[in-house]
Amino acid sequence: MKAILELARDSHVEPVAACEIYYLQQEDALARELVNKIRTGSVLNRDFEQGAHDYSFAPRARALELFADMPEAIENTVRIAEMCNLKLTLGTWVFPDFPIPAGSTADKELRTLAQAGFKERGIQQSKENQERVDYELTTIGNKGYSPYFLVVADLLRHAREQGILTNTRGSAAGSLVSYLCGITTVDPIEYKLPFERFLNPERPSPPDIDMDLADNRRDELIEYVRHKYGETHVAQIGTFGTMMARAAVRDVARAMGHPYALGDKLAKLIPFGKQGFPVTIQKSLEEVPELAQVYKSDADGREVLDLAQKIEGNARHVGVHAAGVVIAPTPVTDYSPVQIDPKGNHIITQYDMYAIEEAGLLKFDFLGLTNLSVLADSRARVEARLGTKIILDHLPLNDAKTFEMLSRGETLGVFQLASQGMTSYLVDLKPSTIHDINAMVALYRPGPIAFIPAYIERKKNPKLVKYLDPRMEDILKNSYGVITYQDDVLELAIKIAGYSWLEADKFRKAMGKKIPKEMAAQKEKFTAGCVAHGMKKEAVQKLWEQIETFAAYGFNKAHAASYGNLAYKTAYMKANFPVDYMAAVLTADAGDVEKIADVVSECKRMGISVLPPSVNESLGNFTVIDEHSIRFGLYSIKNFGTGVADSIIAAREKDGPFKDIGDFLSRVSDPVRGDASNGAGKNLNKKSLESLIQSGALDDLGERGQLVVNIDLLLGYHREHTKTPTDQGSLFGAAGTSKAVLRLPSAPEASLDQRLGWEKELLGLYISGHPLDKHKEKFSDAGKSIKHAKEHLRGVEIVIAGFIESARINLTKNGEKMGFLKLADFSDSIEVVVFPRTFKECEMLMSAGSCIAIKGKISERNGETSFVVERAKAL
Repeated sequence: MKAILELARDSHVEPVAACEIYYLQQEDALARELVNKIRTGSVLNRDFEQGAHDYSFAPRARALELFADMPEAIENTVRIAEMCNLKLTLGTWVFPDFPIPAGSTADKELRTLAQAGFKERGIQQSKENQERVDYELTTIGNKGYSPYFLVVADLLRHAREQGILTNTRGSAAGSLVSYLCGITTVDPIEYKLPFERFLNPERPSPPDIDMDLADNRRDELIEYVRHKYGETHVAQIGTFGTMMARAAVRDVARAMGHPYALGDKLAKLIPFGKQGFPVTIQKSLEEVPELAQVYKSDADGREVLDLAQKIEGNARHVGVHAAGVVIAPTPVTDYSPVQIDPKGNHIITQYDMYAIEEAGLLKFDFLGLTNLSVLADSRARVEARLGTKIILDHLPLNDAKTFEMLSRGETLGVFQLASQGMTSYLVDLKPSTIHDINAMVALYRPGPIAFIPAYIERKKNPKLVKYLDPRMEDILKNSYGVITYQDDVLELAIKIAGYSWLEADKFRKAMGKKIPKEMAAQKEKFTAGCVAHGMKKEAVQKLWEQIETFAAYGFNKAHAASYGNLAYKTAYMKANFPVDYMAAVLTADAGDVEKIADVVSECKRMGISVLPPSVNESLGNFTVIDEHSIRFGLYSIKNFGTGVADSIIAAREKDGPFKDIGDFLSRVSDPVRGDASNGAGKNLNKKSLESLIQSGALDDLGERGQLVVNIDLLLGYHREHTKTPTDQGSLFGAAGTSKAVLRLPSAPEASLDQRLGWEKELLGLYISGHPLDKHKEKFSDAGKSIKHAKEHLRGVEIVIAGFIESARINLTKNGEKMGFLKLADFSDSIEVVVFPRTFKECEMLMSAGSCIAIKGKISERNGETSFVVERAKAL
């Protein structure tokens, strides 16, 4: 300290008093040390002294003591504090600096855009529609949100012009202005979507327009925003992962060196949160008697819980919001501190999405969605292959093929409808309208899922439709009297209980939070309102029970309509252009081996052959060969770079198909320098060539077993025949001269098991055959197939057989092993559960690759089907 003071005085620099501060109070030193140990994965030294290193905030008396030798340093610190003049403006919205023509306003520009939309969208400009547009524009203008709508409309206009497929979800689909301006894709008039659920004169919260984009092109739109508004004016929103109760307890126990069992015991006594709301340690101590008892009687347990509460909720890591982007009229640093994202690529805010909103910046959501990439890809394939122009926003919504396909449960690859439970319900429902799809999208969620059976039964038998009050029919008619959407609850509150839209919005938030006190107050208000407006109290009670079940997980109607519409589009493309759609699905899932296997199985069921890769026919991605076959793409081969694949495709496109293996090796690029003839310059090394051979990509040019055995000879030939003219002479003949014929020594052919093993490793599935082929005669009885069992033999003891595609072993609370398998035969696959008692008897069979027969029952829980094993044996 003395040396620093002398240096300051000698240099004529004013000293400033500052302390290294990590916590407010000195007693938090241990908690801070534990955080460090958790971060580094080390264990606390039990000799740690609480006061050895004090990094707490120093009170005035302590500061005067620390800097007694330089009182002027404290005075300078005070001077600096007095100079700080930052004033945070909170709660006032600011918008991007969107260009407005001279003499005009944002309100006028938005009206012009909306009015033009009547013609562009083909919407009748009736008196009723015009009045709604006027009402919406007035509401938007009075709240000052016109610039926001113009910015979003411009972003989506640019996306359409660039061929980037989009889908705007959420309550924004209830706005006719949004639809006319090209922001949303669902007509709110046709689907009877209320604008007030999105924005109303009484609602204080700002509009929130969520934009889904084809995930493979999301970055293009964000780059457009940076270019248009300026790099410093745009940032993605930062997120902060926090230490939750259970994790904090486990981490503290481990960092303090306690046995694993203690942390595990304490953590398991803390309940999981309900409906997305976490449970704190303090709340658990109040509500879980067993945990409270441990706290009272176990000193170690009490110490862990006390320290865990100090770090609970602290930030654990920094991330990037999956969708959120802010656009500021001036540099983002005027509104939020910023940092570089964890990958070091772009600026992110150090405010999270809630703080950003308080700072006045509206969040723009750019969410990448794979299904939109699939739709765009399949549309492009159809248009290129068949010359058929497809306008996805104008598909017929009554296509028989689409609804028949969904009614058969052929949903793999269909947005929102592909889960096992959803598929089962669709088969039972037999959807026939877009409203059925929208309803299923909304109902297949915790809480509302309880209403699905009633919806199905009432669709089948309309006589079952009954209303607790006649006024409910106008609200619930399209859903057969079943509460299906958040909007249904809000409309019931408004039209029967007499709520205003502001009161209904508070009701919605109370349902979402599920706070008992708030729900109790709402129940009392709702009941009194309904009774006052002529509804019997007994009927109100029944209605409230339905609303409570619906609760926090209800979808708003506009969101369901947006998602339902997208689900229908994907189903339409699959039903009407199956080979193109499945090729697009395969391309999108190319990096996921398990998904690829499922999609290929679906292709086979549809009568579409998925062929192995071929250097003479494959492109980078999956390629449609004809109406009944798809060729694996070269990009899908494991251990095979895209650059090598591109050089092969370029060589083929330049000089035609490869005639034989020598022709192939002489025309692809050199391992180091690249091929002078095509300039690709990408490696064809031993690993790449081996992957090509074993995956079957060179089957047209040679037998796999012979090529693998002679791979070093092939590489030597390749190196010699891709030399530049300045290289030395060749053992096989100089480059640029006539090539010597490549003759390979004979070698044993690869066995079927070898080929299947290679294909599984490199492509993720079997192409040349199936491991069950050797047991094919045992699968001749279709009545014993997995598909038949899933459809017709639930709950009865049966025997099925198949091939274990994947196996996972877990330990129970008692430390016993149990297995979770995926068993497949030629017809289908099923999830299999092997409980500990059975697992002990057949553990040797429970590994991926085994062919087994199992005895047990098919059970269903929460719409998910699985097979519970009682006995197993090898085939």
